[in-house]
Amino acid sequence: MLLSEGIKRFLYNNLFIMIEISNNSGIISVETSAKNKITLDTSNFEVQIDNLNVVHAWEFEKSGILLEVKSYSDKLFYSFTIDSKHLVIITDDKFELKEEILSFFWDVDVLIIKWSKESAKIFENIEARVVVPYWEWQSSFLTTLGQHIEEVKSFKVKWDFSIDSTEFVNLA
Repeated sequence: MLLSEGIKRFLYNNLFIMIEISNNSGIISVETSAKNKITLDTSNFEVQIDNLNVVHAWEFEKSGILLEVKSYSDKLFYSFTIDSKHLVIITDDKFELKEEILSFFWDVDVLIIKWSKESAKIFENIEARVVVPYWEWQSSFLTTLGQHIEEVKSFKVKWDFSIDSTEFVNLA
């Protein structure tokens, strides 16, 4: 049985979406295909999962999303497991890169990282498949890495992203 192009496009766009990332006035939202929402307020670096503030180092599951929060150098680092894919949020780049924290960043599929000059070193040690920088100088981060991509309002991360390369997202 052959599927029409319209049906193929519908299936691809609606069944194979893992997450959609958007930025609305400094609130970065990650919405899963199950409509769960993870948010990062870039003005105060507050992270929420389905309106639950995440303010302590802990590990729990909510709505099928496993969240592990690690405290290191008096900072919180966030690792979400969504349908066996790993999303990491780094809200601060002022910490020493040691094995203790680098091991927390294992096999990262999507990295949301505050951009500054220090974060380039962090990024190089993590090697994520999809990178979403934020902060005032995000375009400098992309330019430093030789990426000249236009801004988008939102970005859909599909199941089939490349394992061997990194895709960069420039959220408007």
